[in-house]
Amino acid sequence: MKSIETYKEDFLLYLNKTIKVKEPIKLYEPIQYILQLGGKRLRPVLALLICDIYNGDIAKAMDAATAIEVFHNFTLIHDDIMDSASIRRGKTTVHKKWNVNTGILSGDAMMITAYQCLENYEPIIYKKLNILFSKTALEVCEGQQFDIDFETKEEVSIAEYIKMITYKTSVLVAAAMKMGAILAEVSEKEANKIYKFGLNLGIAFQLQDDYLDTFGDVATFGKKIGGDINENKKTFLFLKALDKCSNNDKTQLLKWYKSEVPSNLKVKEVTEIFTKNNIAEITKNEIKKYTDIAINTLKYLSISNDKKEILKNFSLNLMNRAL
Repeated sequence: MKSIETYKEDFLLYLNKTIKVKEPIKLYEPIQYILQLGGKRLRPVLALLICDIYNGDIAKAMDAATAIEVFHNFTLIHDDIMDSASIRRGKTTVHKKWNVNTGILSGDAMMITAYQCLENYEPIIYKKLNILFSKTALEVCEGQQFDIDFETKEEVSIAEYIKMITYKTSVLVAAAMKMGAILAEVSEKEANKIYKFGLNLGIAFQLQDDYLDTFGDVATFGKKIGGDINENKKTFLFLKALDKCSNNDKTQLLKWYKSEVPSNLKVKEVTEIFTKNNIAEITKNEIKKYTDIAINTLKYLSISNDKKEILKNFSLNLMNRAL
């Protein structure tokens, strides 16, 4: 087995060799820009890791890993446009660096490019990958729409929120893992088990993003702290605060969330309400809950205990980022 960093390095070499700037420059340069902004490359690394764990050929998994990474970054470009975000991974977002039309068109080109990456596989494998990829892509869109709907919906339950982040974020993490398993040609039953592992890990990962958006550090988080608060996002932290805080705090919280004007004061006041009501600890416990569920599924996988330990340690290390 390779180290996580080695999987990442190998993938980046392949990505840079495969996705290049060409004519028309203004279409492909933004694609190169977003792909070079960094990030953990979590999803492609997971595809390679799972393929390797099941004794598959990592080289053959590179195109699927590229498809996942290109698609993921396409969603980030369009999400940033919808959220009017100015910073992504510590750098200017595509639609701010160029313009909204360029962001939309380059994003569209990325989605098509992602599908083209899968065309290199033989028919049987291609069909399995394509079915999973299309299902996942549609679910990501559904998750984004749920997120948009929540902006105007008066009441959102925790269960509804978990469903939204499952579709918007965790299905792509799960799909990356299952694609790695498919490329290693494991049984459908085994591939579904690894998908379940990825799904719960993905939920924990998104809950952690919610936490870091308020309680993280911009240098390590890569986005401006308090973005969710200024955008009036009904995150897990907000929903849990409504459930836990006093009537006075609830009134203040709802007052701030009715304001459409972003401000440092708004972030400060809402963060204080979260802190006062122990929302940081409650959120960390929820992150641990889903991480534990993911780790518990490992015992059902048909791999050695050593390999289960690798996945367990990866999960724990992932959930320890700046918490």
